[in-house]
Amino acid sequence: MALLLDRPNDVESKAPSNFSLKKLNLSTLLGIVVVVLIVVPVIYFLALAFFPRLSTPGAPIFSLTGFKYAFAGDALRGLLDSLGVSIASGAIATSIGLALAWITKRTNVRFKKLISASVWFLLLVPTYLTTAGWQRLLEPGGILVRLHIGSLALFHPFFGPLGVIVVLGFSGIPFAYLTIGATVENLGAELEDAARVHAASRMKSLLIIAPIFMPAILSAFAIVFAESMSDFGVAYSLAAGAHFPMATYSLYTAIDSIPLNFSGAAAISWILILSALVPLIIQRRLTKSKSYAIAGGRRRRATMVKLEGKAKVGVYAFLAAIFFLAILVPLVGILTSSLLSGFGGSISFSSLTISNYTRVFSSTLSGSPLWYSTLLSLMTATITVAVGGYLASVLVRRGSSWGVKALDFVLLGSVALPGIVLGAGYIFSYNQPIFDHLGFAIYGTSKLLLLGYVASAIPGASRLLVGPISQVQSNMAMASRVYGSNPSRAWRHAVLPFVARALLSAWLLTFAKTLFELPMSQLLYPPGLYPLSVAINRLVAGYDYGGGSAMSIVALLYALVIVGVASLIYRLVIPKGWKALLNLEASKNEGF
Repeated sequence: MALLLDRPNDVESKAPSNFSLKKLNLSTLLGIVVVVLIVVPVIYFLALAFFPRLSTPGAPIFSLTGFKYAFAGDALRGLLDSLGVSIASGAIATSIGLALAWITKRTNVRFKKLISASVWFLLLVPTYLTTAGWQRLLEPGGILVRLHIGSLALFHPFFGPLGVIVVLGFSGIPFAYLTIGATVENLGAELEDAARVHAASRMKSLLIIAPIFMPAILSAFAIVFAESMSDFGVAYSLAAGAHFPMATYSLYTAIDSIPLNFSGAAAISWILILSALVPLIIQRRLTKSKSYAIAGGRRRRATMVKLEGKAKVGVYAFLAAIFFLAILVPLVGILTSSLLSGFGGSISFSSLTISNYTRVFSSTLSGSPLWYSTLLSLMTATITVAVGGYLASVLVRRGSSWGVKALDFVLLGSVALPGIVLGAGYIFSYNQPIFDHLGFAIYGTSKLLLLGYVASAIPGASRLLVGPISQVQSNMAMASRVYGSNPSRAWRHAVLPFVARALLSAWLLTFAKTLFELPMSQLLYPPGLYPLSVAINRLVAGYDYGGGSAMSIVALLYALVIVGVASLIYRLVIPKGWKALLNLEASKNEGF
C-alpha cells in the first residue's frame, strides 16, 4: 500500500482497468442470473402465443389464433381500458407524489412523520382492500347511508372507470413519492442560489431546476403505468363487478376458462409488455442522452421554504384531502369489515365484534403464514436491492454496450409483466423432467417461490434506483481510487452515502410488496405452506370476510412496525460523516 501511495500516477492509470475487469465479471454473472430468473420463464410462456403445441398436445405447431383472441371482443376492450386508466392513474400518482415529495423535503410543513407513515400504509394496502373500503363507504346500507348522507349519487359513477382510476392512482402514489423523494432530497441549493443571484424569482428558480427531476419523474410515471397495467386486484374486484374489463382480467379468464387458452393469455402478455415499453423507452432515451448528475462533495443543503398565509392553508388542505381519500376511506372499510361478523350485513354498534381478531390470533393458519412470508420477504428484499442496485448503476452509464442495452430491454419489459404471467412461466419452465435429472427439482418448493419473488421484484427495484444513482457523479468513486482505495471501499465511502436512503427505500418497498404479493404466491406456494396473501385469500374465498380483514389489519400493523424499526436503525447506525454530508442532523424531525 505504501508503494502504491508513493506512485499516484501508476494508481490512477492501473485502477480503472482492474475496476473494469471486476465489473465485467460481475456484469456477466448478473446477466446469467437475469436470464435464468426472468428471460427463460418469460420467453417460454410468451412462445405459447406462437407455438400453442408447447402447452396443448394436438394443437398446431405454429398459430396466431392467440392474437386473434387478444384483438377481439372483451379482450380488446380490456386492453384499451387498461391503457386509458393506466395513463390517467400514472399522471395522478406522479403529480401527487411530486407534490408530496416537495412539501416534505423542501418546506417546514408539520406532521412529516405522519405523512411518511401514511405513504407506507398506502403502499401496504392491496388494491382489492382499497376497493372494499370504498364499497363499504358508498354502497346502499353503507357508512354514509347510516350517517344519513346520501351516497347513491356517488356509488354508480365510482364503480366504473372513475373508481378504477382513483384506486390505481392513489395506490401508485408511494411509487412516485419514493422515486422522486430521493431526488428532491439530493438536490442542493447551488442551482437555486445561482438563479436567485441573477434576480430570478422563486418561481423562475423552480422552473430552472425542474429539468433535474426529469429522470425521477419519468421513472415514477413509468413504474405507476406498469403497475396499473399489471394490477389484478382492481381488475378482479371493482372493474369486473362494474362490467369494465381490463387486460389482466382478460388474461385471467383465458387461463381459468374451459378450455384453457394459454396462447390467448400469452398474446395478451405480449401486448401488455409492448404497451409498458412506451413510457419506459422514453425515460430511458432522455436519461441516456443527457447528464443529470448534481450530487457531489460540495453540495449545500437547500433552505426550507417557510409556509405562510394562503400557501400554508392550501398545502394543509391538499394534505388533508389526500389523507382522507387515499388513507382514511380504505382504513375505515377494512376496520369495519374486520369488526363485523358478516361482511354483507348492516352496520350498527350491536353488530361490532372482536371475534374475528380472536380467531386470527388463535388459528394455527394465521401464525405460520405471517412468519413464512416474513422470511421470504427478508431474503427477497436483500437479494433484490443488491442485484437491482448494481443493475441500476449499469443502466445509467453513458455509451453502454449492446449487452447492457439488451439487459435494459429485458428489465423494461419485465416491469410490466403481470405476476400471474411470470408465475405461469415458472410453472411451465421449472416443471420439466430435465430439472429432475439435473438434481435441480425445485418445483413445488419454497426455493421456486423465492426465485419467483426475486424475479418479479428486480426489474421494478432497478428502475426505482435509476433516478438517485444517475445523480451521483462518476468522478466521486474515481477520486477515492486515486488515493488508493479499492473498488469496494471507494464505492462505500464515495457513493453509498448519497444512495443509502434510496437503497433503504427500495429494500422496504420490496419487503412490503413481497409480504402481500398474491398472483405469484397463489401459483407457486408449496403444499401445506401458505404465504400471507394466500391465507387471506383462502379466508375471503370461504366468505370469511371478517377473518380475512382482521388478518389484513394484523399484517398491516406488523409491516408498518418493520418499516419504522428499519428506518430507526438506519438513523442510529449511519456514520457521523454521512450525517454531516447529507445534513441529516438538521432534518431529523422531517421523518423518513
